[in-house]
Amino acid sequence: MSVTVKTSCPLGSKCEEIKDGELHRCAWFIELDGVNPNTGEEVKDRGCAMAWTPILLVENAKLTNSTGAAVESFRNEMVQANERSVQMLAESARIAGRLSHD
Repeated sequence: MSVTVKTSCPLGSKCEEIKDGELHRCAWFIELDGVNPNTGEEVKDRGCAMAWTPILLVENAKLTNSTGAAVESFRNEMVQANERSVQMLAESARIAGRLSHD
C-alpha cells in the first residue's frame, strides 16, 4: 500500500493555485538560493517561509557563533598589544628617569 504525503498550510493557504485565470501565491511562499553546507552543492528551493524559519535560525546561530569567536580572537590580540605598549611606556619612563638623574 502506498501512502501519499501532502503538506498543508496550518493557516489554510495554498502555496500556489490558479483561480479565474490568475496565479494566486501565498505571500510566505519564497525561493531560496544557497549552498548546502553538508554537500557543498548549490541549492535552489521553493517553500513556505514559516517552514524555512527553523533552518534559517540554525544557520544564523552558526554564523553568530563564528562571528563571536572572531571578535574574541581580535580582543585577545588587542589585549596583548596593549600590554606590550604599557611595558614599552614603562620602560621608556624608567630610561627617561635615569637620564634626568645623571
